[in-house]
Formats: sequence, C-alpha cells, structure tokens
Amino acid sequence: MRFRFRILIWLLGLTLGLPFRSPAPLYYTPGEGWYYEPFGQKADWMRSRAQDQLAVAEESFTNGDYAVALRAARRVVRLWPLSDYAPRAEYLIGRCLEKAHRDEAAFNAYETIIQKYPGSAQYEDILWRQYLIADRFLHGEFFRLWNTIPFYRSMDRTARLFGTIVTNGPYSDVAPHAQLRIGVAREKQRDYEEAVKAYETAADRYANLPVIAADALFREGVAYSKEAAAAEYDQSTADKAIAAFTDFLTLYPNDPRAAQAQKAIASLNTVKVQGNFKIAQFYEREKKWAGAVIYYNEVLQLNPNSPYAARARQRIEALKPRLQQVAHR
Repeated sequence: MRFRFRILIWLLGLTLGLPFRSPAPLYYTPGEGWYYEPFGQKADWMRSRAQDQLAVAEESFTNGDYAVALRAARRVVRLWPLSDYAPRAEYLIGRCLEKAHRDEAAFNAYETIIQKYPGSAQYEDILWRQYLIADRFLHGEFFRLWNTIPFYRSMDRTARLFGTIVTNGPYSDVAPHAQLRIGVAREKQRDYEEAVKAYETAADRYANLPVIAADALFREGVAYSKEAAAAEYDQSTADKAIAAFTDFLTLYPNDPRAAQAQKAIASLNTVKVQGNFKIAQFYEREKKWAGAVIYYNEVLQLNPNSPYAARARQRIEALKPRLQQVAHR
C-alpha cells in the first residue's frame, strides 16, 4: 500500500513538474468571478466604464467575435445593471447566444429585457426575435439538457414560449402570429381541444385583422376535423367542425381556401353518416330497435345517396317487424 502511494506521489510530482501551457487560462476578477481566455489572447477587453464596455461588445459582435462580445455584454449587465447601457447589453447577450445556437438561453435573455427594461426601444424587435426562436422549436429544433446538450423536442414547451410572447405584448404586431402558433404546436401534440381554444382566441381577439381571423377560423375547423376523425361515436365534434367551416365560408367567401372548406364539410358529413350508421349498429346489437331505426333514418337524412344509405334502408325494413312486436306487447 505504501509503495503504491509513493508511486502515485512520484507520478503526480512528475506531471506538475513538466512544463506546459494551458489551452484556456483561467482568470479571476474580484466581484466578477472566474472566466477563461482562449490561448494566445489577452484579457484586454475589459473597460472601466459601461459605455466603453458596451462599445467593446458592439464591435466584437460586428466582427463576429461572439465569445468576447458575450463576455463584454455580460460585464455591462453585471457591473452597471441600472445604467442606460444595460438593456442594449442584455440584447447583445441574446444575439450572441442565438449565434451559439443556444436558443432557449437567448429567449430567456430577451425575456429579461422585457421584465427588467419594459421601456426598451427594441421591445418590438425583441418580441420578434423570441417568435423566431419559438418557431425554430416548432419546426423540430431540440431543447437542450442543462442548456448545453440537444436532447428532446417538446411541443408543450414550444406552445408555452409562444404564449409568453402573447402575454408580453398581446396587441403587438407579432402577437397574432404567436397566438396562431400556439394552436399549431397543440395540433402537433394531438391536443386538439387546446388547439381549438388557441384558434378561437385568435379569431376573437384579432377579428379586426381579416388575414389572422380567417386563418384562425379555418384552422379551428381543421383541428375539429382531426378530433372528429378519432371519435367513433361522438358526432358533436364533427358538427363543431362543420360549424367552423360554415362560419369561415360565410365571413370569408373569397378566401383561396374556400374550396377546401367546402370539401371538408362534405367529408365531415360522410364521417357523420358513417358515425350514425355505427351508432345504429350498436343499438341493434343491444336489441334497442327503436334507437337503431332513429339512427338509420339519420343516415338517410344526412345523405340519401351515400353507400351507407342502401344498407340503412335494408336494416330499417328488417327491424320493422321487431318494432311492431314491441308495440303490441
């Protein structure tokens, strides 16, 4: 045991005694903590005034040196948080993090500006930058584990990012688009109920914006249609989808998607026919003849020329004797 310990001490001493240069020397500044500089660079980016420090951050960002720009901007925020230069420095932090593909961290940096500096001249631009980040997550970008390792996709978190944007500026230029994207994210989750709520909010809140309201109403119909396709016996969802598409056609008859809406209504009526036929079959299996006949008649009323209509007529004729037997009891 003592021999092994001596060998370990000897190896450690030999290692420490060898000349070497650290590829990333560490530096410590009182009040700021540790940071490193890449090999061959000097820590000459620090300044004693907020204005000068921000100038370093701006110049470094313009030159594509995002690592130095990030450190310089963070120093402004850390040492001079109440200065007039802090909001711009926080904005540069977000931009640098975006360049490093750390989108969620960038989103949070922009959120800091909104919460701490609501009077920022770049408020609208910040909301749009948050929107673009959320949209990248909507289109498949991975959220990062420990803000470092790309790990998973999440439409729930994506919807919440868009929701944050709407909350920050419900009547900003970007908010109507963000509200629609909440619905899109929920659809990708297959949470059609929440998707419909998001689209309804967009259609109601931004009714004065025909492009947004029309898109919201059409998407509402689509979301209801998807939900109806998964519902075997509940036809109320199909009715809601038809109502949404009907409202869309009434309010926006010249919209390029009008033909799609009409086709969707026809398809939904087919779904309703099929659904009513299945309900009728269910009642027939349960020997509830009157209920079965009611739903077979619904099939005929919805579409007397459908493939199910002929079968419905046959079943109605077949069930008439049973209904008469029940009536004479």
